[in-house]
Amino acid sequence: MRTAEASRMALEALRVNRLRSALTMFGVVIGVSAVVILVAIGTGAKEAIEGEIAGLGSNIILVVPGQVGLGAAPTQSRLDLNDVAYVRRVVGDPAKVTVAVNSGESVRVGRTEVFATITGTDEYMPNIFERPLRRGRYLSGTDVDTRRRVAVLGAEVGEKLFGDVDPIGRQVTIAGVRFRVIGLYESVGATFGVARDQEVHIPVTTAQRLIGLSRINGIAVGASGPDEIEPLRQRVVDGLSGRYPGERFSAVTQTQLLGTIGSVLGMLTGVLAAIAGISLLVGGVGVSNIMLVSVRERTREIGLRKALGARGRDVLGQFLIEAVLLTTIGGVIGILLGVGGSLLIQALSPVPAAITWWSIALAFGVSAGVGVFFGVAPARRAARLDPVIALRAE
Repeated sequence: MRTAEASRMALEALRVNRLRSALTMFGVVIGVSAVVILVAIGTGAKEAIEGEIAGLGSNIILVVPGQVGLGAAPTQSRLDLNDVAYVRRVVGDPAKVTVAVNSGESVRVGRTEVFATITGTDEYMPNIFERPLRRGRYLSGTDVDTRRRVAVLGAEVGEKLFGDVDPIGRQVTIAGVRFRVIGLYESVGATFGVARDQEVHIPVTTAQRLIGLSRINGIAVGASGPDEIEPLRQRVVDGLSGRYPGERFSAVTQTQLLGTIGSVLGMLTGVLAAIAGISLLVGGVGVSNIMLVSVRERTREIGLRKALGARGRDVLGQFLIEAVLLTTIGGVIGILLGVGGSLLIQALSPVPAAITWWSIALAFGVSAGVGVFFGVAPARRAARLDPVIALRAE
């Protein structure tokens, strides 16, 4: 029997038992759609985080006290501006090193008040991180040296406090201290859930003196190129470790961040997809059961066909094609639901979802494979039926 004829007969058998076929497909539909959605969410999250890391700038080394990683305990920072100066000497170029001290404080203009992350930094920050200005200027070396009360506002802070009014030259009150606005950043979104548009940058010396932020949260070092990153990272860590014997320091690069996050998200996506695959397994068992029932119900039909000359492999092919059609039709429906669900999640929530062709192809291939795997046993049983015994069946 030709494949086309076997397919036609299989489709006719599915059409005759529409309700049973639909119920049998249900597990496959749920499993495939869940796999597509979960892989889309995992892939989207990975791409979003990679974009955030790339948005920080290139060839950056972030130096922090303690260890960085899953399960690492937080470490109280002992770093101060003297250590920043020391790192600058180690690096050899002051413009390649910047600093950050952070605190959450209220920022007020008249009766309008917002809560913002106050970041004490210096004039070298724009050399390391990509923070384009919408208006005004960055902090200068003079601002830092003379502890000026000046501030550069994040886009969201500026919009909430001033609306469409140009904030340059106007006054804001931070933690009870008046500052003059000298700059307004362009919107850059969030990085690792931290809203960078809600930051206010002031001179690090001013932050330490007026707001009491004495300790340094971290030091950022900019390498000239990818080849310089590892030697520079090692020099900085060795230098600080020698300066503070017994303490550990971490110097994290973009490559390390991407590798760690990528592996974690990859494992998570795989686990979620495997859990969703259980539905496919259950659906496959359902297909096997229903095909066994179908063989039992159509025993006389099988016997008649074999008596008229149909070979065992013809019967095997018909029932195997029927099982594969059940799962592939369910797979196609599941893919459509999965793609639609992913687009809906992306449209109605902040959760990123990236639909990839490989995940769709994988889902389709797995659904077809489930049909083959779970359809073989019923098809072989049908092919082995003795036509004489089959024709006697009630």
